[in-house]
Amino acid sequence: SFPGGRREPEDADAVATALRETREELGLELGSGSVWGMLRPLPERGGQLVAPVLANLGPLEDLTLNPNPDEVQEVFTLPLTHLLCQDNQGYTHFRSAGRYSYTLPVFLNGPHRVWGLTAVITERTLELLAPGHY
Repeated sequence: SFPGGRREPEDADAVATALRETREELGLELGSGSVWGMLRPLPERGGQLVAPVLANLGPLEDLTLNPNPDEVQEVFTLPLTHLLCQDNQGYTHFRSAGRYSYTLPVFLNGPHRVWGLTAVITERTLELLAPGHY
């Protein structure tokens, strides 16, 4: 999943929350100048709204991450070319009460599977970054 969490009283807005959570979870200090914008809020299973914030991290090889072991088990990245390859894309169909309920995207990468709300946010991001290719 992406860095994220609840808004704290000291957070001015969703962008401030996203920047704080990125610092707390990944040890990555981003300024508001790196923020590209926000996607439309999405509901999560518990009924809360999630406000995805997109930011430019710069070249990955220039990043020094210090993941918080209490919050992050593993960090991995997927190149845009990998995400856009149809062989790495799929959908998961969910059932509720024995009947088809809904479908969500899934992205495959070896032992990693990006699914759930993270995949929905990834899909919406790809629609913005690569119109006509996704």
